[in-house]
Amino acid sequence: MRAILLIVAILAIVVGPMVAPWLQFVLTMAIAKGLAALGVAVLLRAGMISIGHAMFFAASAYGVAFLARAGIADFGVLLVLSVLITGLAGAVVGAFLIRYRAIFFAMLNLAVSMVFYALFAKLYGVTGGTDGMTIPVPTVFGIVLSEPTFKAVLFYGSVALMVLVGLAVHRYLDSPLGHALSAVHTNEVRLEYLGVPVWAVLLVAYIVSAVLAGLGGAIAGFAIGRVVPDFAFWTASGHLVLVAVLGGIGGVPGAFIGAFFLELLHTEAAAFTDAWNLIVGAALIGVIMFLPKGLYGLLTRSEVSAK
Repeated sequence: MRAILLIVAILAIVVGPMVAPWLQFVLTMAIAKGLAALGVAVLLRAGMISIGHAMFFAASAYGVAFLARAGIADFGVLLVLSVLITGLAGAVVGAFLIRYRAIFFAMLNLAVSMVFYALFAKLYGVTGGTDGMTIPVPTVFGIVLSEPTFKAVLFYGSVALMVLVGLAVHRYLDSPLGHALSAVHTNEVRLEYLGVPVWAVLLVAYIVSAVLAGLGGAIAGFAIGRVVPDFAFWTASGHLVLVAVLGGIGGVPGAFIGAFFLELLHTEAAAFTDAWNLIVGAALIGVIMFLPKGLYGLLTRSEVSAK
């Protein structure tokens, strides 16, 4: 039942922009934020809340801009290199931060992310400061495309990446490493007694989460065509945590469900009234209060009811 619903949802996402062209950009951004929120959800499995993960989202987008400025023009190469850069940054930052737990881990992530934000905003000669950097339309396998055509390729490529990355993360969470994350949250000391290196488990999870955030950041950069320091601001990190919790961390689809829900609600509410924050806020309060397992919990609940 759950698999059928997910397949129907993916088909609806693919067909959506054909019916309403304005959905293409909205859904592309939702996928980008869903990937980044999935990275946050991976850490939440271990009971570790990162309110600074937007730094990797921004680092990857800036990586694309710098690489494009250096003369690299191919979409695939830019995407892969920017994600690799983010993974390296995640390994360096994570090696220090995973030593901490609870509020200390959360606040240190926030502190490091604000350092990233300050660098992006203040290094005018390098990053363009608050004006940011433009990301030109790249080639795709050496083919020069018009901007509308590239945005369509980006959208359908993002859908494919969402499916492939989602399956890969599902396999990771269902592996011994993934189960060890839940064990860290439940009883870290017992895990150490069993001979499992908690530090290594958490470092792998942190790198995976950084790569996911970086993949989302690169897609967002291509979609918008510009990267600005606000990509790394603390509100952006809070938004990713909200998306992860809103969708539910019980499964991989939760992050994407939360992202699609929030992006579509925001877009519709903003078109309907200037007080869109009130509508979005009321909807979020309703979901958080009445759906403690997030929107994804509705699928699992319906499965249980069917049985």
